[in-house]
Amino acid sequence: MAYDQNNIFAKILRGEMPAQKFYEDELTIAILDVMPQSEGHSLVIPKCAAENIFELQPEYASAVMRSGQLVARTVRDVFQADGITLMQFNGVEAGQTVFHFHLHVIPRYAGRPLRSHGRGMADPGVLAGQAARLRAALGS
Repeated sequence: MAYDQNNIFAKILRGEMPAQKFYEDELTIAILDVMPQSEGHSLVIPKCAAENIFELQPEYASAVMRSGQLVARTVRDVFQADGITLMQFNGVEAGQTVFHFHLHVIPRYAGRPLRSHGRGMADPGVLAGQAARLRAALGS
């Protein structure tokens, strides 16, 4: 399957679609998931055309993990999460719904189950406030 240049993350990277971006470096961005499974659910996205882990170049894989660690720490601290789940899907059968590699950073809270993956849009105002809190914590 050829990489689809019109997937939502490719459009976000090109600035064609809005996103609540709160972190960016040379190789990655971090945004809030618009269909979060928990408060603070974030995505780390490499700035390259890779559909899955098998197409991701090693320097981007390393960058995603570096950014993912930073995002996980920041999300944990800002949202006072009890734990963090990292998830990444490869292929339809694995649950992948957007065919651009991305890492989910999902805060976990004691006694609160996760909402279903990919269902229920969050209030844009709530996401904007969360992104502002994360940017402030990151000093950006």
